Order: sequence, then structure tokens, then C-alpha cells
Amino acid sequence: DNGEPYRVYRDSSMSPVIGYASRFFGTAGLERSYDAQLSGLSGPDPVSDLLRKFGRDPYDPQDLTLSISLKLQRSAVKGLGKNKGAVVMLDPKTGDVLALASTPTYDASAIADPDTARDAFAALQRNAAQPLLPRATQGRYVPGSVFKIVTAIAALASGAISPSTTYDQQPKAEKNGLLVDGFRVRDGHHPQTGNKALDFEEAVEVSCNIYFALTGLRTGGAALTAAADTLGFDGPIPFDLPTAPSQLTNGTGHQPGGFKDDVELANAAYGQAETLVTPLQMALVASAVANGGTLMRPRLVTGLSGDHGTRTVSPSVLHEVMDPATARTIAAAMERAVEGDLGRQFTTGAAIPGVPTAGKSGTAELGGTGEPHSWFIGFAPVDDPKVAIAVVVEQGGRGAQAAAPLGGDLMKQALDELDKAAGG
Repeated sequence: DNGEPYRVYRDSSMSPVIGYASRFFGTAGLERSYDAQLSGLSGPDPVSDLLRKFGRDPYDPQDLTLSISLKLQRSAVKGLGKNKGAVVMLDPKTGDVLALASTPTYDASAIADPDTARDAFAALQRNAAQPLLPRATQGRYVPGSVFKIVTAIAALASGAISPSTTYDQQPKAEKNGLLVDGFRVRDGHHPQTGNKALDFEEAVEVSCNIYFALTGLRTGGAALTAAADTLGFDGPIPFDLPTAPSQLTNGTGHQPGGFKDDVELANAAYGQAETLVTPLQMALVASAVANGGTLMRPRLVTGLSGDHGTRTVSPSVLHEVMDPATARTIAAAMERAVEGDLGRQFTTGAAIPGVPTAGKSGTAELGGTGEPHSWFIGFAPVDDPKVAIAVVVEQGGRGAQAAAPLGGDLMKQALDELDKAAGG
């Protein structure tokens, strides 16, 4: 009524990304990260900022161009449905974010409208589902078996194991567990593999906890932590939105890498113990493997433009995580985890018909009586990756129950969209 302008947001699927701008509650999301550019207080480049004082109109609000596909974003939110969870989809070659979905979403317009802001914000704060939490970038989860890919990177890159490495004690430990300083590491694939000592590819295919616990112990905490750090762990990921740090351990132990003891190290190696990750972090893990070991910086804003200029944000390398040969070895194992006779039992629904698909599911045990988190990471096509993905469904059960089929469906949609855009 008083003529004050306020934002109206067109699509709630984008609320965790765009955020909100409110007279009462400030800003969130891109509204906060790019507040100066959106309001015209900062130009698209340093030169325009220097020349601003000489212009007639010093204010030049910038438009942001995003990498996100609204179609894929909506599909990800729809696929998650009423579940709490997140989906991150990336182009592994450029780092472009194709989807950055978190559920539940919220109505950002209600927060921006002065007439409804207070009631809407109070209701969201009371909501036990935490719709204001951008789960894709700031939700921290126990990763379960998807973390085995990080352990694989550390072990193969450091030379601790080779693709042919087997462990004599692994078959014997299938029945009663692997005893590590009084703690028994358990596994669940024994009926499928019998008394066979598994090599690296076979262990990834059936997601063998015992194999990766032994690999973590052989690799050591220092090398495991170093590899995780090159992937972005233990600090905020350079990104257009705030990110919560992923952790391999809480770092309070006195063993190398900050581990308390071998029990913690063994459990962390297959994604349990004190290990916590964001969905964005695990999408970057999949992307590093897909892109031959080169991890691209995730890119959400691809350009800023206004009356006084346009700036394109170019792709950039974040880290060289591993050599191409190591990446190919891990990619082949991840393909087997989706396409193999045994692997498909753990990644049901992830395979894209007619497209070689790589992936790894995860069942993240939480302790107590609640259902585990359901995880999937992957990429496709294996021979020329165009999309990488991470999916987490909170308390969704086994990885094959919820996350893997959703991951496969969304990757197929992404490839179809890219094919249409290319005129295929």
C-alpha cells in the first residue's frame, strides 16, 4: 500500500538457490552473495567500479545468468517428493551446476512480502523439517559407502593398493566380521561372493566394507586426509553460495590425519565413524573421477550483465586430484557397480538404457532405530561424461531403494536435455 517494492519469486524449487530479500529478515542465497551486484552497488568488473563516480547514474543493477536448468531443478525436487534430501548435478568438464535441489522447499515470496514476512518466517523456523536449510550445500550427512570412492582415490593415488590388490583375511572375515582393536567391521555381500578374495573392482561392485576398512588402514590417516582435502574437505568449497565443510574426522585424535585410533580410521574408510559430507562435496568427488582426475570449480553464476557491461565467469580448475590412469581405474569399477551382474543389485535403477553408466550407492547407518540415509553418486556416459550427480534421501533406506533410481532417472533427463540442446 505504501508503494514499497518487494521481490516476487516465480518458482519455489529455486528458493534454496536464489534465497530471498526481505526488509525484516535480510537476505539469503544468491540474494545475499550477489547483493551488491543485484542492487547496483558493484559493477560487472573492477574497471566499471573505478569509472562509476564519473557516470551520470552510478547505480547499474546487474542481471545474473545461472548455469542451472530449471527443468532439471524441478525434476529433482519432484523426484525427492515429500522426502527431505538433496540433489546436485554438475557438468564435470566445466563445473557448471545443472541442478542444486533441496527439499522441502519454501515460498520465498512470502518472506519478501512485508505483509506476510513475519508470519511466514516464524512458521518456517518452527517447521521441524528445516525448509530454510539449503541441504545441497550446507546439509552435512554420514556418507556411507559413497565415501569408498574417496578412499579409492587416496589408496590408488598413493600406491597403497593396485587394482589387483586382494586381502587374505577378507574372505574369512565375511562371516564373523573383521576385528580391528576389538571392533568388528561387518559386511553383507558374502552369499554372492563366497570365499573369494576380492580385488579392487570386485570390492567396489559389491561394496565390500571389509575390503575398504583394510584399504583405509593400509593407506593411513595422513594420505586419506590429504586426498580428501584435494577434493574440498575440511574447509568451505569455493562457490557462489556458502558451503558447510565436509569432514573425514573431527580431528581431535592424535594419530595421523587427526584420527583417534585404527577403529575410527577403518570405519571412516567406508563412510561411517565421524565422516560427514555435503551433497555438493560428493558431486565433486564423482566429477573428479568423471573428468579424468581434474576437479573443476563448481560454477553457478556464469555471467553478470548490466547497462555498463557484461562479464562472463569462465570455467576454472580447482585441483588436480589424481592422474588420468587412476581416474580410469575408479571409473571402470564404478561402471561395474552399476552395470555388473552383482553391482546392479546394489544400484537398482541407476543404469541408463543404452548409455554406459558409472556410480556408487551408499547406505549410511545412523545408529539407533531410524532408517539409514540413501545415497547415490555417479556419472554418464562413462566414455564421455556429460553429467555427474549426487543424491541423498534422508532416512530413505538402502542406496538402491531411493537414491540410485532417482539418480539414474535424473541423469537420463539431463542427457536427453543436453542432446536436444545440441540438436540431436
